[in-house]
Amino acid sequence: MTYDPTGHLLLTPVDQEAPARVRRLRELGLGEQPDPAFDEFAHRLAEVTGAPFSMVNFIDENRQFFAGLHTPAGTHSGTDLGATAAGGGVGRFMARDHGYCPHVVVRRKALVLEDVCDYPRFAGNPVVDEIGIRSYMGAPLIDRTGVALGTICVVDTDVRPWGRAGLETIKAMAAELVEQIHRREDGRI
Repeated sequence: MTYDPTGHLLLTPVDQEAPARVRRLRELGLGEQPDPAFDEFAHRLAEVTGAPFSMVNFIDENRQFFAGLHTPAGTHSGTDLGATAAGGGVGRFMARDHGYCPHVVVRRKALVLEDVCDYPRFAGNPVVDEIGIRSYMGAPLIDRTGVALGTICVVDTDVRPWGRAGLETIKAMAAELVEQIHRREDGRI
């Protein structure tokens, strides 16, 4: 567990790789604009997993950006996810200390939370109370340079038994998206 200088538990892990990630995202031209190909990927991810929400998420030092986003209503705006949850829309940005993707990026391995309330470290995350997230499954997007660019993830407002099959699916789809990112990069050379 990580503590700040005052001795309080930090729910979001310290991310030493953030500066390298930001440089790599800039090289790739990712993390600043919504991308229709990533929206389509998020839609397919939702279909494959049966999740109502799915994202392609790139993370910098301060925020998360959903370059690909699928919601049940198919709506997304350019505003903050937490601020728009009560208002109906789901936005493209979320604070870095909200959600579980920052944990996946720092751990560099998939994370499955069938019921986030079963885990005290994760149950206290703001997305539980503000948005009503009850289950999460995500995998890191680690590129050929070894940088964890972000994640793909699915979330639900209900408890979900993702199981081993879900874990294998999210990991395989993350590898597929990394290959798509590599093909884009190779096409620019």
